[in-house]
Amino acid sequence: MYGLDTEVRTGINTTMLEPGDRYSCSDESDKDQREPGGISSRIAIWKNVEDQHKQKQLINPFSEWEGAMHREKLNKGDANYARPVEGSMTAIRGQMAGDRISGEVRMLIENIRLLGEVDQEGRCSVRFGKLFNHYVKISNKLVGILMRARKQGLVDFEGEMLWQRRDDHVVITIIG
Repeated sequence: MYGLDTEVRTGINTTMLEPGDRYSCSDESDKDQREPGGISSRIAIWKNVEDQHKQKQLINPFSEWEGAMHREKLNKGDANYARPVEGSMTAIRGQMAGDRISGEVRMLIENIRLLGEVDQEGRCSVRFGKLFNHYVKISNKLVGILMRARKQGLVDFEGEMLWQRRDDHVVITIIG
C-alpha cells in the first residue's frame, strides 16, 4: 500500500508505517509552532516584513506597482520639502554626517584659537597659510570646513574660496 512512490513525493519514509497510520502533526511539531523561534513566529515576522515593504512601495514615487498611490508633490514652502522621511536610514545617515561635520568645525575653532593671536577688539585670528600648514597633519578638508564654519557664522574671511599659497596672507577671524 505504501512504498517508494510515496516516499519520493512526500519525503517521508513510509516503510515503517502501518496501514491506518496518518501523516498528522505530532506533539513535536505542535511544540515547534508554539516556540518563539517556531514556524508560526517566523511566518508572522516574514508577513510583517512583507507588509512594511508593500507600504513603502505604495508610496514610492518610482514604484511601478498597480495601485501605487504616489505622494502629492511638495511645494517649496512645506516644512518637509527637500528633507528625507523622518526615521528613515537617509535621515539617520544625514544626522550622523551633520554631527561629524559639527565636530570638525569645533576642532577647527579650537585650532584657530591655539594658533591665532588676539587682536585689539578681543577676537582671535590667524592667517590662512599658518592654519593650512598646521592643518595638513589633521585633515585634508580645511577649506570645506572653513566655508561651513563661515556659513554658520562662526568665522569670517575675505573671498569666497581660499587657495594654498595664493591666499596665505588672508586673515581668518573667529566671530563671537
